[in-house]
Amino acid sequence: MFDPPAGRFFVGYDADAPVATGAWRDRPDVHDLGLERAAEIKRMYVAPEARGRGLSRIVLAHLEETARAAGHDGLVLETGTRQPAAVALYTACGYVPVVGYGHYKDAPESVYLGKRLD
Repeated sequence: MFDPPAGRFFVGYDADAPVATGAWRDRPDVHDLGLERAAEIKRMYVAPEARGRGLSRIVLAHLEETARAAGHDGLVLETGTRQPAAVALYTACGYVPVVGYGHYKDAPESVYLGKRLD
């Protein structure tokens, strides 16, 4: 699902150790925020020993940059109410609530956010 051109998967390293990941994939069924060609953020993760160093913001900025370069006009994501740090990160970076989509669209613990890449 992350093979180009439909998606990308990235791994961030500290020396030789992988410490952060992030990916995006095409999401042609999402048009909230007026999006014509959305991509969905997936697999955002920072290893516990690497947290607190701003790596999640670096990964997120890289996902935005590469999705924009691939022709996407926005990103969407699904996270959960049990991940308040993730919700705080995304909202601080300009993500706003969007209509739910996909398998968990009606799950009360799901949080759907998106951002235009104008």
